Amino acid sequence: MKPVEHIMRMAPVIPVLVIEDAAHAQPIAQALVAGGLRVLEVTLRTPCALDVIREMKKVEGAIVGAGTVIDERTLDQAIDAGAEFIVAPGLTDRLGKAAIERAIAFLPGVVTAGELMRGLDLGLEHFKFFPAETSGGLAALKALCGPFGQVKFCPTGGIRLESAPQWLAHDQVLCVGGSWLVPAGVPDIAKIEAEARKAAAL
Repeated sequence: MKPVEHIMRMAPVIPVLVIEDAAHAQPIAQALVAGGLRVLEVTLRTPCALDVIREMKKVEGAIVGAGTVIDERTLDQAIDAGAEFIVAPGLTDRLGKAAIERAIAFLPGVVTAGELMRGLDLGLEHFKFFPAETSGGLAALKALCGPFGQVKFCPTGGIRLESAPQWLAHDQVLCVGGSWLVPAGVPDIAKIEAEARKAAAL
């Protein structure tokens, strides 16, 4: 099994995290791991994101990756911060080749057949379907799966606890990305752990 597939199969939901304060990083990671979600995607959307990765890496059992990686510079910054996998909103040849050269688990975003074919040309078979709900939803993903039966997906974008089971029921969907688990603001740690338990049970 490829490293990225191993990560995708660890839990049904990968929390997609936008953390504004690195002081919240460890408590949030501890709550998610305690709730059964070990794979954590820290998006590089805030100034403290790289510090958040470093802090979450200190939490026992956490497997921490970086999301919103859009070029070689952010790829290398994330790897230097300790990211164990990389998630990108899209796919370019340059970013794909750089991730492959650095031998890190890589999950690029795709939404069209052409993007999938570009990924397959690079030797990739695991993709983020993003943005999932606004790009035709599950019907669109099923249509793509027809000609691309070898590909595995992590749909992300607009998915909720209530809709996740429909996505996860599809054979080629290994997990979904979930931003609902940790809302913006000061974290409610008990609520985060409770939401993680619900997600982990899907």
